[in-house]
Order: sequence, then structure tokens, then C-alpha cells
Amino acid sequence: MADRTQLIEGLLKRFGLRREPRTRMPSQVTALDLEGLTLRVVQARARGAIGQVVSGVLDLAPEADRNDPAIMGAALRRTLNRLGIRTTSVVMGVPRARVVLRTLTVPEIGRVDELASLVHFQVAKDLPFRREDAVIDFRVLRRIVATTETPMEKETILAPEGAGATKVEVLAAVVRQDEVDSYQRLAEAAGFRLVGLGLLPDANARCIQACRLEASQDATALVTIRPEEVGIDIVADGALRFSRGGALRPSGDTVSSDSWVGSAAIEVVRTLHSYGGMGIEAPIGRILVAGCTGQEAAVVEALASRTPTPCTVLDPGTALELPADLHKESAGAVAPIGLALGVGDADGLPLDFVNPKRPAVPRDYRRLALLGGTAAVVVLLVGVLGTRSWLLNRRNAVLRAVNAELADAEKKRPVYQKLTRQTAVVEDWVRGERDWLDHYAYLTSVLPPSEEIYLGSIAVTGQNAIRLAVQARSGETLARLEKQLVAAGYEVKPIAITPGADRFGYEFRSNVEVLVPAKLKIDLHKVKPSARPIDDVSLDTAARKKGVQ
Repeated sequence: MADRTQLIEGLLKRFGLRREPRTRMPSQVTALDLEGLTLRVVQARARGAIGQVVSGVLDLAPEADRNDPAIMGAALRRTLNRLGIRTTSVVMGVPRARVVLRTLTVPEIGRVDELASLVHFQVAKDLPFRREDAVIDFRVLRRIVATTETPMEKETILAPEGAGATKVEVLAAVVRQDEVDSYQRLAEAAGFRLVGLGLLPDANARCIQACRLEASQDATALVTIRPEEVGIDIVADGALRFSRGGALRPSGDTVSSDSWVGSAAIEVVRTLHSYGGMGIEAPIGRILVAGCTGQEAAVVEALASRTPTPCTVLDPGTALELPADLHKESAGAVAPIGLALGVGDADGLPLDFVNPKRPAVPRDYRRLALLGGTAAVVVLLVGVLGTRSWLLNRRNAVLRAVNAELADAEKKRPVYQKLTRQTAVVEDWVRGERDWLDHYAYLTSVLPPSEEIYLGSIAVTGQNAIRLAVQARSGETLARLEKQLVAAGYEVKPIAITPGADRFGYEFRSNVEVLVPAKLKIDLHKVKPSARPIDDVSLDTAARKKGVQ
């Protein structure tokens, strides 16, 4: 699962879809340095403004195990509380004796992760322990455009700022993983968050850079004096180029003895000779001695008799323009001052074992092909599901429209049915090739006048027959009606006369069925309808509304 996550993160970064998260700089950082039983504390605000420099004896029992992170963390917490130091974000440093340093020259790549891959590959060849047990970090010392080397001469051309380079010189630092874990457990036991774990010699170089005490072209040697050891760091161009340390106090000598001072001076001279034998272009132009043992001036005198290089005591408080009450404590706090200033830089600590520069994720083309195929299948599936959803929405919209039309048609069903029946009657008329309206006009002309008889209804059947419902004043009128219809050319079925008076005085009722012969020809010009009665109001709308017939 972890390998898959790293692979995905690497792919996102390579294609520009994921950027490296910016480290959020704390508003205040506390740098701690354990010097035997002495704890040195430097607090700095954002952008490297030194605010406090204190020291105190570690609150630790004489028989306590100093290698136990839990015991040391609890003692560290008690000491900080006694000194009145509140810590949230803490940075610490690893001593030189626990770190493997290598200076490498590798091709210029441009990508930090791929450059880290090269550095890891080169350093892993010389490690005294397994690569899996190591934490590797590095910093770029300088960029090189070209190097010409002949039996007679050797020339290195440095790349100016912003120019292209073919190679880079890096300083690689390696520490065991269990050492980093020990510092993490120490921070957890002490109750603070470890935001950075740098290298003490590199922190010394950062303090020298802040003091602006480097020679213009030459390197500067910083000698840090401690009761039990001496450290020598060579700084050139603001970066650590060489570092070496040595144990002191042989044969039970004290710090105040001449032999102790002589041993410290001998270790410094040995280191200077070792540096000179490496063939590094930058010679040492100045030696600075720092510490608070009280023997720094004596060490300077001893070095003056052994080397022609100018040697002076470093006063970081004056160089950094710190308040006067911090000068004494700052003399022995060169490393924690450099750690605090390094965290405040824009790029953070150049060497940080808590947040080392990671190598590029190795390309697994088979896994890439598998992930690409899986992504293609997912995209295809999403496309199919999206198309299906779009088509369903369209069909549902059509279904809703049809259902709305059907509901509207259901409301109009009686109207449609009535229209269908009327249409069927008209179609029957058309199929029978009969002009029934002409027959209606013809019948109204041959029937007796309305004073004697009137039609209640008229209907046409499917057998070319006309059915008349008549109301007459007398039976003789109905008998005369049959004769008149026969004389007009129709065939009349026998008439059944029944009494049926209405309110207008028409006493007889009958249904007459008239058959229309196929050879009957109607000429409306030869007949004349009966005249309308004088009191006929059938065409008066107002009278019809009142029920007058």
C-alpha cells in the first residue's frame, strides 16, 4: 500500500498535478544543543531574529542512563521548565561523530528528486551499514560548468548564478535510522514537536555566515572547544566543506591544564593538514575559536605558535549585534544559533534528517500500464454510465410529455366519441351516395302544411330509409300524408296511427318509414314549400328561449 501511494504521488508530481507542499515556518523556533550535562537553548522568531540565549545544567541523576531517550526526554523537560522556556517547535542537531560525510560530484539534472537518486546510489556504496538503515540528505555546494584536467594542469570553471551547469558538487550526510528515531522518542518524551534535525557542523557554518566573518576568497576554520571534545569545521562560500572532531582530556587532565590545551591545538593542526591534503581549491585564510570553557584564548596562543594562519576568538554576540546580556551565553551556543537561523531561512535547514530530500520514485512500467488501463476502463465506464443516464433522461422526458397528452385526451374522450359517431354518419351518407339534405328539403315541400302536421324528428337508417316522427291534427291528415309521399316517389311502409295529443292541439302521432327508391330523382325547382304561418316564431331567438314553438 505504501509503495502504491508513493507511486501515485510520484506520477502526480511528474505530470505537474501535485506540487511539493510548502513547509510552514513556525512563528517561533527553539534550538536545543546537549553538551554533556549542559543544555544550551536559543529561541528565534520568524526570519531568524534571535530573542533568547540561555544555558543550564541538565536535571539528570548521576546514575541515569544517558542513552535512554525516555530518561533524557524527561530530564530535558524538567530543565526547560526550570529555565522558564516554553517550547512548541524544536530543532536539534546531530554531532559530527555520528554522521558520515561524503563530498560527491554528480551530473546536473535539475530535478531534486532525481539528484537525490544519484546521491543515494553513490553514497550507498561506501556505507558501513545497510542502505535500508540509513537516512541520507545532501546540500548542493557549487555548480560546475566544465572541468579540464591534463597531466600538467587542472582547471575547474564554476557556473555563474543562473547559468547552465554540467555537474554539481554536493555534500552528502548519512546517519543511522535508529539515531533519528532516538531523537524522535526524545522529543516525544520531552513533550515538544521536533520540526528539524540538522547537523551541528553545518549549523556552525550557518552561524559563521550570519556573522559575516568569512574571508573574501579563502576558507574559514571554526574551532569549537568543549570540555570533552574539539570540533573543527571548514567553511567556504557559506557552506560546510570539511569537518572533523577529536576527543580531549587524556590521562585525567583537567580543562585548565596545559596538556589539555596542547591536545586541542594538536587536533586542530591535524585537521588543517588533512584538509590541505584533499586538494580543495579554497585555502584556509582564518581560524576562529569558539566556546565557553575559559581556555579559548590559550588555544589561540597555542595555535599561533604552530600555524601561520591568523587565529582569533569568535564573539558571536558582538558579530550578530545581540543584546549585551546575551554575549556570554552566545559564546558557547554557536551551533544552536546556526540551527535557529537555518530554520528561519526560506529553504529551511540545508541538511535535515527529519525531512530529507527523497529520491525519485522508480518507474515501474508494468504497473504504469496497469494503472493506465484501469484509468481507461474507469473513464469508459463513467462515459457509458453518463451516456445511459443522458438517454434515460431524454426518454423519461418524452414519456412525461406523452403521459400529459394522454391525460388531456382522456378528458376530451366524450367529445372525441361524439365526433366519431357524427363522422360515421356522414361517412355512411357519403358511401350511400345520397344527398339526404336534398331529401329533407324535398320532404318539407311535399308534406302537408304545418297547420295540419309537423315533424318531431327525422332520422336516416342504413337501408336507404328515412324515418319520420310526425304529429297531426287528425287521422285523415295522416292518411293523406301516406298518399302524398307515394305520389312524391317514395315507398311508404304501413302507417300505425296512435292517439297522442300535445299541448298545441295535434291529437295523433305516428312514425312513418319512407324508403328511397334507387331510381328516384329529386328536382327541388319543381316543388314549392308551403308558406309559413303568420304566427310562426320558430326563427325568433328570444321566443325560442321562452319555449314558444
